[in-house]
Amino acid sequence: AQLQELLEPGAHTTVATRIIEALDVPWVVLLSMDSFYKVLDEGQQALAARSDYNFDHPDAFDFELLVSVLRKLKKGKSVKVPVYDFTTHSRRREWVGKTVYGANVIVFEGILAFANKELLKLLDMKVFVDTDSDIRLVRRLQRDIMERGRDIVGVIKQYNKFVKPAFEQYIEPTVQVADIVVPRGGENFVALDLIVQHVHSQLEKVRERLIESTPSNPAAAHKKASRTEAVLLLRTVSL
Repeated sequence: AQLQELLEPGAHTTVATRIIEALDVPWVVLLSMDSFYKVLDEGQQALAARSDYNFDHPDAFDFELLVSVLRKLKKGKSVKVPVYDFTTHSRRREWVGKTVYGANVIVFEGILAFANKELLKLLDMKVFVDTDSDIRLVRRLQRDIMERGRDIVGVIKQYNKFVKPAFEQYIEPTVQVADIVVPRGGENFVALDLIVQHVHSQLEKVRERLIESTPSNPAAAHKKASRTEAVLLLRTVSL
């Protein structure tokens, strides 16, 4: 399987990568919500430098652009995706040339993936990954210090002021809209197997519909199913 990856280095979740490995389909797009943070103005950048900007509020994301990108990908169209720079809190210039193409499966990963009604409509399968709060804090410390040039005092300040309250207000309640809840994250192999089986069953249903649509020429139907797979066999899994 080929993977077109749109996550910042080190930002994969264990769950996302293990699902992709198990799916074993020709082409997968891995899309991160982190790519769609809004560009900060000078005042907001000053707040961010003091760890006083709330990156964990839904308003921090460009949902209009995100929804537009996912809609195009689900239709099999190519689309440009931003690359967000967490050190400057802006979109890198090279994102203009960051072209992504429709795929057999789109895996969309983001902590606020269920916070927007229009986005929810595009998600064929919604997965809530439930991880222990201590583990979440440790992962955030490792990521922000090692990958984003932050200091431990600022990370903990931001966690207590914004991250924890945002989880309780915007993230934890959305477990109600999830199709599957995965306790213990990537170590829950039973849950991961169920997700993979469901995606495969949905892909097979679409193939069968394509073949049935041209019963007079089975060979042509199979060829059509294979050729149009990247356009029609899309299942967006949100993590």
